[in-house]
Amino acid sequence: MTSERTRERLIQRLREQGISNEKVLDTLRVTPRHIFLDEALAHRAYEDCALPIGFEQTLSQPYIVARMTELVLAHGSAEKVLEIGTGSGYQTAVLAQLVSKVYSVERIRPLQEKARRRLNLMQLRNVQLRYADGFAGWPSQSPFDVIISTAAPASIPQAFYEQLRVGGRLVTPVGESQQELQVVTRTEQGWQVNSIEPVRFVPLKAGVC
Repeated sequence: MTSERTRERLIQRLREQGISNEKVLDTLRVTPRHIFLDEALAHRAYEDCALPIGFEQTLSQPYIVARMTELVLAHGSAEKVLEIGTGSGYQTAVLAQLVSKVYSVERIRPLQEKARRRLNLMQLRNVQLRYADGFAGWPSQSPFDVIISTAAPASIPQAFYEQLRVGGRLVTPVGESQQELQVVTRTEQGWQVNSIEPVRFVPLKAGVC
């Protein structure tokens, strides 16, 4: 399940799909994706597919995690990254190995508690978790160099714009029945939006549970 050969096959598939950042590939190679799944699904951890984690949420496929992480690092290392939607904690763990500080918000308490245990197991000390509505972001810790959302809002929440520093980037899926991955850069003059590719994410929901 966790053999070096199995992980290497996944990394090769990611290369074939266009992932080229070696730091990202190395991080996915060494991150134990199986610990971010319930035991019944752990044998599928190194397949390039999304997998359920309960509460109508999913663990994103490795390609999407790698692609979004590449976009986070597109202009070099980031000091402060806000993640909207901790979920299983897998994307959080990948980011924490590549940036200085990760602030991650989750609205579903049981998912947050599981993620906290997994991140502690990996001894990742540069992550702070918040139980809150993701639409609000994390105002007390803003501004951020990068904001990354692992769920899709129908349109980008105002808080995301407000909590980016000038020069910062937002990496997020956007849309409902049809979604696209976007990178929004805050400039002195306003906002620059780049569409990356079609995607399919769970919707970003308001409230906590």
